[in-house]
Amino acid sequence: MRLDKLSNALKRAYRGSDITRRVKHFDSWLYRATQDGDGADSYDHTATVKDYYELCNEFMMFGWSESLHFAPLVPHESLEDSIARHQRLMIDKLALQEGMMVIDVGCGVGGPMRRVVRETGVRVVGVNNNDVQLEKAKMLNAEAAIEHMVDYVACSFMDMSATEDNTFDAGYAIESTCHAPDKERAFAEIFRVLKPGALFWGQEMCMTDQFNPNDARHRTIKQELMRGIALKEIATPGEVNQALEAVGFHLIEGMDRDVKEGPSTPWYQPMETRYGTLDNALRRIPWGRRAFAGAAKLAEVIGLFPKGSAEVVRLMDRTADAYVAGGRSGIFTPLYCFLARKPL
Repeated sequence: MRLDKLSNALKRAYRGSDITRRVKHFDSWLYRATQDGDGADSYDHTATVKDYYELCNEFMMFGWSESLHFAPLVPHESLEDSIARHQRLMIDKLALQEGMMVIDVGCGVGGPMRRVVRETGVRVVGVNNNDVQLEKAKMLNAEAAIEHMVDYVACSFMDMSATEDNTFDAGYAIESTCHAPDKERAFAEIFRVLKPGALFWGQEMCMTDQFNPNDARHRTIKQELMRGIALKEIATPGEVNQALEAVGFHLIEGMDRDVKEGPSTPWYQPMETRYGTLDNALRRIPWGRRAFAGAAKLAEVIGLFPKGSAEVVRLMDRTADAYVAGGRSGIFTPLYCFLARKPL
């Protein structure tokens, strides 16, 4: 994405908003969620997740890709190729075939959706409660000439009551149900709308068994991840499996896809050192992110970016540091992937 396109996209996404105020409000969500009394009772985590994506969505696409998720990396492969390979693994695991109706739970801007449709010929229904992301997904799907193969449901995946039971032949949720305030309830809704026998693929952000709740540094990293990514809690793989099985899914497999044999590249490396082309790497590595924050401030002054954009970049820079800290310490992975089936 070029800077002029980013400028126009930010102006559309932030139209009529006080971005500086919204960043401050978002940054305090963890305090508001955990305080005693009426504040905790009135806190709405779904609104926090919506704020997170509305603030960060365009910068995520600029710095990462249209597919807003992590992927297992290997040496001498671009980030974009790694993401494509990972999505093809999901397609293979779900055994997607032309004529199927598939649900994309928390579809974001539709990066995985576009590959799924182009490479399998299935019809996809994208579920998302974020109007900004849905409009972006519709625009990008039209540019990709797949809009006739996609439908959209504007709702939270916590309550898909407008969708009938036993509707979909398969489903996937890529780094979306990790935002659920109640994971079991989210999985129960997905279970309900899948047909008997349907496969469900998920990718979750998890704390690994190396996380020590008695270690102050581990607790700080976890809190920074929760705050920066809008995660009400970060489950362990075992807790994810337990929630799946509690609602009736049969777990076929579950593993941290970043754990590999032979040469490998850590999932967080693009945010730590150069990975991929120089142009793309500069958007992701620490000094490049900080330089871009300064450039964003200048862009605000000359009217290229809306006021407050630099605050969003700084927020995302801090979150990237938390990702790297979680990955380097081995206590966090965004690549716990599972395959489950709704019994016949």
